[in-house]
Amino acid sequence: MKKYSSVFVLFIFILSFSQGAKTAKSNYVQEHYTKKELYITMRDGVKLFTSIYTPKDISKNKKYPILMQRTCYSVAPYGENTFKTSLGPNKYLMNDEYIFVYQDVRGRYMSEGTFTNMTPQVEHKTKQNVDESTDTYDTVDWMVKNLPNNNGKVGQYGTSYPGFYTAVGLLAHHPALVASSPQAPISNFWNDDFLHNGRFLLGYFRTFPVFGIQKTAPTPNAWFADSMIPKYSDDGLKFYQDMGVLKDGVDKYYKNNFFMQEIMDHPNYDDYWQKRNLLPHLKDVNQAVLVVGGWFDAEDLSGPLNIYKTIQKTSPKAKSTIVMGPFSHGAWGRETGKAYHNDIYFGDSIATYYQKNLETKFFSHYLKGNSKEDSGIPEAVMFDTGAKKWREFAEYPPKNAEKKDFYFVDNKIEMQPSQTFTEYYSDPNKPVVSSENLKDFNGFTPRNYMSEDQRFADMRPDVATFTTDVLTEDITFGGELLAKLNISSTSTDADFIVKLIDIYPENEPENPDKPNVILQNYHQMVRSEIMPARFRNSIEKPEALVPNQKTIVNVKLQDVMHTFKKGHKIQVQIESTWFPLFVVNPQKFIPNVNLATKADYTKAFIKIYGDSKLEADVLK
Repeated sequence: MKKYSSVFVLFIFILSFSQGAKTAKSNYVQEHYTKKELYITMRDGVKLFTSIYTPKDISKNKKYPILMQRTCYSVAPYGENTFKTSLGPNKYLMNDEYIFVYQDVRGRYMSEGTFTNMTPQVEHKTKQNVDESTDTYDTVDWMVKNLPNNNGKVGQYGTSYPGFYTAVGLLAHHPALVASSPQAPISNFWNDDFLHNGRFLLGYFRTFPVFGIQKTAPTPNAWFADSMIPKYSDDGLKFYQDMGVLKDGVDKYYKNNFFMQEIMDHPNYDDYWQKRNLLPHLKDVNQAVLVVGGWFDAEDLSGPLNIYKTIQKTSPKAKSTIVMGPFSHGAWGRETGKAYHNDIYFGDSIATYYQKNLETKFFSHYLKGNSKEDSGIPEAVMFDTGAKKWREFAEYPPKNAEKKDFYFVDNKIEMQPSQTFTEYYSDPNKPVVSSENLKDFNGFTPRNYMSEDQRFADMRPDVATFTTDVLTEDITFGGELLAKLNISSTSTDADFIVKLIDIYPENEPENPDKPNVILQNYHQMVRSEIMPARFRNSIEKPEALVPNQKTIVNVKLQDVMHTFKKGHKIQVQIESTWFPLFVVNPQKFIPNVNLATKADYTKAFIKIYGDSKLEADVLK
């Protein structure tokens, strides 16, 4: 029997979770559904493996809608006599009964064809000119014509990569496809998952066998399993320290990994990345859309926000809703009772609230009710991660938000700029660590750092820290965040990491469920992002910094909905290394930063000038 790494075991857990293998009576699905497996032929002749679960009480007098998930993560279990333990995105929908359909996308598991990461959209001029939206159309068209006693309505859903297939499926424009829920969807690989503003997310390094090895024939098994990197220490930081620079790690582990090689060969926002940006194609959406995300999703936070905002701008006929909860990647899909992210408790049964009152209501209304009428779900349902409660808005960003400026002045946050500066010393050989949770670095992808206590970085000489006085009243950041930095450096390149932090009061009560966590003076990260200075003017054509010249670098952070309570403080930390979450910038400008060597590492003094600021949407 083969022994797989703990990382691969974790991946299988994530995979089964994303496919709906949640806790349920083991025989429920088999008792209430029949299963059929078949191939659906696409317009170019490629056959896609499809698993169909049909309610046993279906008839001419009792028709059901179709609820579909297309995935690159397997429709397992395979075999018509082997059943999933649950169906659909939640148990309430499973119990309400739908025709549930699961499909392996092209090039994955039992389907034919060649797999492409985030398949580019094409102009559909010939039968051979295909993409994921044409595959969605062809699948929907076959189903409504060939599945007995369906009611003519189709919905689709998916989380993470299946969220992308759901989002791009909006472009199928099939009349039967009336409701879609892209959840934690990828929207643009330049800013989702593997890259943030073009900087390579090193914490994803162990995932590449899953996405960068082609199978040679249809298979129900994970053909990439033997290429997963084994864990050799509970100290996950050691793996990245021993690996050396990115090029060393790639040469050792991924010389034949096509996806990693594509990333290494395309350091700038060229045609390769532009083709993998879904957002410019999201036009004329004319169905109901429920976009779902988590405020602490370390993988795909930008995707749901950007997809929702794009649909709002381009598709007035779409009935679009956005839901953002206090979740990590996909955590709304399972109920844990007490809802935590890392150390922070947000309430009880939060996933259940979402599943029953939002997700189930959405699909039930549009697939079983009158899809031409509004569902009654608010335009935006956002969890306030500071006040720890759901909030509803008629539009997002909220109409009652106004932009306010918070300036970085002499280690304090002020309401007016100054002519001073704050300086720190950045050494790529001794980077700022991204987390104190060393075991977390062994994970398939990073997760806990998104709300982690940042006290460990507060007093470092290579971190600039700016803090308000104790707040005398609540203040709610509800919407977009933009750090407008005025900087200078003694070197020719740099990254800028901006962290927004909520500092708890010194009398914060402890949580008896977490006796080892000191909540007094806890520095909870609320939002963070990285921006390479080389892309400050153009992501297509990077530019070196001019040493010691004052320069503007804008860092767009993803949105927040967070109340900083009376008695708390607001803090912003700025640094230039964030290891091993992200590859270390050598701080010397070279054309392809992915090929940097240790010899390129350059120490630098970096100044943050007092007219730098955080521009935030603040609710009135």
